[in-house]
Amino acid sequence: MDLNKENMRKIRELIVFTIVILIGLWKYTLIVDFLGFILNIIFPFLLGGAIAFILNVPMSFLESKIFGNDGKDGRPGLKYARPCSLTLTILCVIGVIVLVMFVVIPQLGSTFMGLGKTIQDFTPVAMAWVEEIFHNNQEIMALLEDLNMDWDKILDGVAAFFKNGAGSVLDTTMSAAKSIISSVTTFFIAFVFSCYILLQKEKLRVQVQKIFYAYLPGKIVEKILDICSLTYRTFSSFLAGQCVEALILGMMFLVAMWILRLPYALLVGVLIAFTALIPIFGAFIGCVVGAFLILMVDPVKALTFVAMFLVLQQVEGNLIYPKVVGNSVGLPSIWVLAAVSIGGSLMGVVGMLVFIPLVSVVYILFRGDVYKRLEKKGIALENMSGEDQ
Repeated sequence: MDLNKENMRKIRELIVFTIVILIGLWKYTLIVDFLGFILNIIFPFLLGGAIAFILNVPMSFLESKIFGNDGKDGRPGLKYARPCSLTLTILCVIGVIVLVMFVVIPQLGSTFMGLGKTIQDFTPVAMAWVEEIFHNNQEIMALLEDLNMDWDKILDGVAAFFKNGAGSVLDTTMSAAKSIISSVTTFFIAFVFSCYILLQKEKLRVQVQKIFYAYLPGKIVEKILDICSLTYRTFSSFLAGQCVEALILGMMFLVAMWILRLPYALLVGVLIAFTALIPIFGAFIGCVVGAFLILMVDPVKALTFVAMFLVLQQVEGNLIYPKVVGNSVGLPSIWVLAAVSIGGSLMGVVGMLVFIPLVSVVYILFRGDVYKRLEKKGIALENMSGEDQ
């Protein structure tokens, strides 16, 4: 190899890169601590970017449909379209929060406050009902006798637990207060940063493109921009469709429970709407909680609620979901299930929401690359069996 200046520069860069990797592997704890420190600094801005992305979906809709501003018209009369759209979006979010705080939470609190008394009253009735059914089965009757619980002792034990734990609560008050102040400060910084992003998103996009074109080859920049555009379309379509679908499903449960005179109609309707944001499994979580609450009041009505849930789930799965969400993520059902399972195991509920559009983007890119390679090899896709997936 000719040891000219260019090759010597590459050798020096390779040596430096190797040394950095070796030091990183040797002192990996310091690297992890340093990365954690950096993440802690930039976390408010990352959170602000996430908030901006979520708020941008309804804000863009309002800006386009109400003010007629699609971002391409530079008329002076539309200069207030974006601030007004952002303000309306924030007011809508605050309205949802107020609804949850002053309507749902008080009812949920009163429900749980009376849940102990409801369970205590329901237990003898349920035991008598089970005894009436299984009175000829001695094994089950013996098991039921072992399950008799002294609710006074249980309640006294709970009270003693909270009484003994009062001292530890006082010890952790200062740390809890500091954590709350830190969280509020982080959220405030993130919210302000998200507002700046939303108000100047075109300008920021142009600046990012300039940086990419300045330091990267043109073809790579175009590929990155295409992937970013695909990611934005997929995430925004999934987010908008999932929210609309959850709202429709919650309203369906609220109206159906009101017609059937089932208890906790508002609480269960809102609970179903929120849990339905979790793909596949979310509505079933709301069903279990709702059925349990209604069971404490009337077992027959609980069975009615479960039957109603199954019917509404069929209507939602076969009619509403395909129309509202449809193929917005372009992902086959088996991969949706895989994305939800993997995302839930890695990141919990947030992972379930994020991994479906994320896997969809990877799936679309991988499928496009496969088709290009098949075309280069002269393999006709029409000759292959199965659907075009």
